[in-house]
Amino acid sequence: MKTIDELLSEGVAGKRVFVRADLNVPLDGTTITDDGRIRAVLPTVKALAEAGARVIVASHLGRPKGAPDPVFSLAPAAARLGELLGTDVAFAEDTVGTAAESVVTDLADGQVAVIENLRFNAGETSKDDAERAAFADQLAGLADVYVGDGFGAVHRKHASVFDLPKRLPHYAGYLIATEVGVLRKLTDDVQRPYVVALGGAKVSDKLAVIDQLLGKADRLLIGGGMAYTFLKAKGYEVGISLLQEDQIPVVKEYIERAEQSGVELVLPVDVLVATEFPDLKTKAPAHPSTVAADAIPADQEGLDIGPETRKLYASKLADAATVFWNGPMGVFEHPDYAEGTKAVAQALVESPGFSVVGGGDSAAAVRTLGFDETAFGHISTGGGASLEYLEGKTLPGLAALED
Repeated sequence: MKTIDELLSEGVAGKRVFVRADLNVPLDGTTITDDGRIRAVLPTVKALAEAGARVIVASHLGRPKGAPDPVFSLAPAAARLGELLGTDVAFAEDTVGTAAESVVTDLADGQVAVIENLRFNAGETSKDDAERAAFADQLAGLADVYVGDGFGAVHRKHASVFDLPKRLPHYAGYLIATEVGVLRKLTDDVQRPYVVALGGAKVSDKLAVIDQLLGKADRLLIGGGMAYTFLKAKGYEVGISLLQEDQIPVVKEYIERAEQSGVELVLPVDVLVATEFPDLKTKAPAHPSTVAADAIPADQEGLDIGPETRKLYASKLADAATVFWNGPMGVFEHPDYAEGTKAVAQALVESPGFSVVGGGDSAAAVRTLGFDETAFGHISTGGGASLEYLEGKTLPGLAALED
C-alpha cells in the first residue's frame, strides 16, 4: 500500500488530488455536534495543500436515497473544514455535475474544495457493478490522483471507495495508515493481557468479532443492550430489557467456548433499571434503581451497568497491556445512565497499556463525556470498519489501495 508520504515525495504541485474522506459527522439541524472525523483528515488535507496540490475532498453523510436531500448536505462539514484549516474552502453543490466541474476548474495550487454528498448519486452505493463503475468514471474525471483517507467507509464496496482507486494512481492518507497500523497491533502483534470491552445495542452486530476474539483475547467484558441476551442465555430474568431471543443458542455456545478456551468472559453483576426508556431530548431525571443482574424485575428494563459492575470492569482493565473497546455500556446520552460508559472510559485512561477506542458510539461517548482524547492510545474513526477488520474480513477500500 503506497502512502501519502510517497506521493508527496513524487511532487503534487498543480495536481488535482481527490481525497476520499469520512466527513459523516452527527448533525443537529445544520450544527455539527462532533467534528472528530473532520479533524481526523486534517493532516492529510493540510499536507497536500501545503505541497501545492489542488485538493478535492469528498465524502458521504447519512443515508440519503441516491438523490439530493438538503438534510444530508455536506455544506456544514465544508464550512467546519475551512475553519479548522484557517482558509476558505470552496463547496460544490453537486458531485459530478457542472458545479463540481466549475469548482475544481477554479482551484488554484494549494486550495481546497469539498464536493456535495457522494450518496446523492445512486451510483455511489449501487450493487450493480456497471452503475457503480460509471459513477467512478465521472469522479475520476475530476482528478489526477486518489488518496484514500475515509477509514469509516473502507468496509463498503462503494464507487468512491472501491472502484475509483482503480482508475487513478492511489495512495493511503495519514489516517488510514494510522488506523491500519493500530489494528495490526490488535491482531498480529498483541501485547498481553489483551482485554476487549464490547457494548452497544445488538449482540448480533458483535457475534462475528466475538467468534474471532474467543481465540485471541484474554478477557471479554460485555455490557450495553447486548448484555441482556448473554444474561438470558445464563437463565436470568431480564424483564423488558433489549433482547435478541434468536441469538440465545449461539450466545450459549460462545459462553461454553470461552470456558473451554480459558477466555475470561465477564458479564454484569448488577444493572440500572427503570420501567421506561429515558427521554433523551429533555434529559428529564429518570430515577433508576440498581438491582442484581439475576434479579431484574419482569416489568423493568436494564439501561446501564451498575456500580459493582463498574468496579469489576475497572479491575479487569487495570493490568491490561492491550485494550480494545467498542460500544457504550448503557444509554450514555442520558446523564442517569452514563456512569457505566464513563467508568470504562476512565479505566482505559488509567490503564498502563495501549488503549483503542473502536469508533462509533464509543468515540462519541468519549467526547460527549468530556474526556481528553490524547489520554487514549487511539480513537478510531470507524466502528464498523474496525470490527470487520478484527473479524478477519477483507475490507474493499483497503484492498483497492493495496492493489
